[in-house]
Amino acid sequence: MDKIKNNALVKKIGFNRLVLCCVLLLMYIVFAILSPTFLSYNRILSALNYSYFLGFLAIGVTFVIATGGIDFSIGPVMFAAALISGHLLTKSGVPLPVCLLVSVLVGVIYGVINGYLVAYCGLPSFITSMASMQMAKGAGSVFTKTQTISWPQAAEASGWYRNLVKFRTAGGVQIPTGLIILVIAMIIFSMILTKTKAGRYILCLGSNKEAVRLSGVNVKKWEMLAFVICGMCAGIAAIFFVGAYTTIQPGLGDTFNNEAIASCVMGGTSMSGGLASIGGSFIGVMIISLLQEGILAMGIQKDWQYVITGVIVLVAVTADIRSRRRKN
Repeated sequence: MDKIKNNALVKKIGFNRLVLCCVLLLMYIVFAILSPTFLSYNRILSALNYSYFLGFLAIGVTFVIATGGIDFSIGPVMFAAALISGHLLTKSGVPLPVCLLVSVLVGVIYGVINGYLVAYCGLPSFITSMASMQMAKGAGSVFTKTQTISWPQAAEASGWYRNLVKFRTAGGVQIPTGLIILVIAMIIFSMILTKTKAGRYILCLGSNKEAVRLSGVNVKKWEMLAFVICGMCAGIAAIFFVGAYTTIQPGLGDTFNNEAIASCVMGGTSMSGGLASIGGSFIGVMIISLLQEGILAMGIQKDWQYVITGVIVLVAVTADIRSRRRKN
């Protein structure tokens, strides 16, 4: 095992990422054997549809977890952004580009609120995000008067936004454009986290916040920035959610918090902070999305996905704790 870990190529890719890729491939093979329909192109597209919005949620929460914090509001914030912007589009006649901007803006607002309360007011991120989660669920319901919002279909003039998720060619072939956008976003945010001053400070906050503060760094600013990025990504995720599924119901979104956090932890982001991987989060998202689609393809109740996701989180957190203890 040590020889494999010390291999130059394995070190470059990352042993944890390599294991996750093997798990992803194994899952695909198992689901394909158990359910032959899983090999169909439509099944693959369906799994990818689930990964787009979940991927942006995972990107955002990776930044927050890197600081040693947590954000349980991302799912409801995504739904609130989709509900508010969708209501403006379908009920008030606001132009689509403005509504897409509103969606991102709603996410940023919640990010600013969470970041300010945690960084400048000293509130625990767990309590703050739980409160924001309830606020987001309530805001979406109040704004739409508890009505379900259905965004325009692709065939309509204002449904061009769905091309962000998948583009249908003249021959009827569906191209997963959302995957291209998500991969580009992953690369950009990965560079921000690992190659910029902001990213390095965010990671340092998770390693030793007090040491960073004593070195003269404005830790409050960088901690707040992590939450703002998280909120912005939740607003972007809303666009990809409605692009894939169209209809949004008020008061939902909680389950996506757990799946996004599970993707991050599975991908090597430490719940203690200081260690994070956007690329690992991406693979984790693909595993969760494949699991969700595989369970549906086999005709198993969706509730089993929550059970399996919970087990994955426990295993990943346990492995992270043991790894840190060995290093210490």
